[in-house]
Amino acid sequence: VGGRVEREPFAPVGEGTRVRVDGVERALTRQVHVLMFHKPAGPVVHGSDPEGVGTVFERLRAVLPPELQGFEWYAVGRLDRDTTGLLLFTNDERLVRHATAPETHLPKRYVARVEGQPSDAALARLREGLTLEDGPTRPAEAVLRAPDVVELTLTEGRHHQVKRMLAAVGHPVLTLHREAVGRVVLDVADGAFRALTGAEVEEGLGFQPGAD
Repeated sequence: VGGRVEREPFAPVGEGTRVRVDGVERALTRQVHVLMFHKPAGPVVHGSDPEGVGTVFERLRAVLPPELQGFEWYAVGRLDRDTTGLLLFTNDERLVRHATAPETHLPKRYVARVEGQPSDAALARLREGLTLEDGPTRPAEAVLRAPDVVELTLTEGRHHQVKRMLAAVGHPVLTLHREAVGRVVLDVADGAFRALTGAEVEEGLGFQPGAD
């Protein structure tokens, strides 16, 4: 390993390190893992927890099998502490950059229960895009699922954007849930996880793990 004999079977090997086994050089390929996790209300999407409410990383590791415990997991984007729903994790920072890059425009679908009943005019404003304190938003898909429930699909990810957009049209958010990212739709129970398939990563998120 890197020109020396390695006797520790679980020693970490950095990407790009030359490895020979019985004199034959072996190619190291990094396996990309992407997990779907159903975030409950309460934990924060941070590595630190100054308020002692718990982190999503702790919740995830509590349900991971031994073979997935050794990876360093990165959250793909963020959800507020009180927001529930789909949160993706990966061991590949390239996916995080891809999914959160402004130019990717990866759609994210939310369901919000709001104060009052949004009118057609309010929904039209959301669809057309409106101006917040940090500038105009991109047009969103807005559907009224129930008198006080709005489905909102965004293709950008600003801080508290769903809450700010709905407040701007006069309907503050009471509860918020994310049910889809790209074409990946949440399908596990609260607090549970599952691994995404290669097809889900490539077709659902538009990410090619083998690409540089």
